[in-house]
Amino acid sequence: MTTKILGDIFYSERLVRFSYCDPAGIVFFPQYFIMFNGLVEDWFNQGLGVDYAKYITERQLGFPVVSLACDFICPSRIGEKITLGLKLKHMGTSSLKLEMTCSYKKEERVRATLVLVAMDLKKAKAVPVPEDLRVLMTGFQSGKLDINQYD
Repeated sequence: MTTKILGDIFYSERLVRFSYCDPAGIVFFPQYFIMFNGLVEDWFNQGLGVDYAKYITERQLGFPVVSLACDFICPSRIGEKITLGLKLKHMGTSSLKLEMTCSYKKEERVRATLVLVAMDLKKAKAVPVPEDLRVLMTGFQSGKLDINQYD
């Protein structure tokens, strides 16, 4: 699906698949969290140009969710192409506060706030966001990271 950055928001389209839905044909709510986790991976890979898998497997650095708040506004249905959005609201020493959205034809469906923490996977302890990532994320947050030229 298509990914792009507009200003300081990373967007990615998703097809609502049968496997995401309950018997009524609407997205079963935990699936949004799986999609949002995938959106974070897409943001690293396509938005920031960083290999997310290598961060985990080679650098032993993860970004687990430590806080989550979510509002479900309207259901999404099988067959719809929804748009997920990610905005970096705040970057602390070790944490990232992300605002996530899901919409369909500009109608908001879900809104969530996630806090992720940079974690040393060997020690299972929070660590500062690495400087290489901090530079990329600051550029993204200020709207200066443009991946759209590569479409």
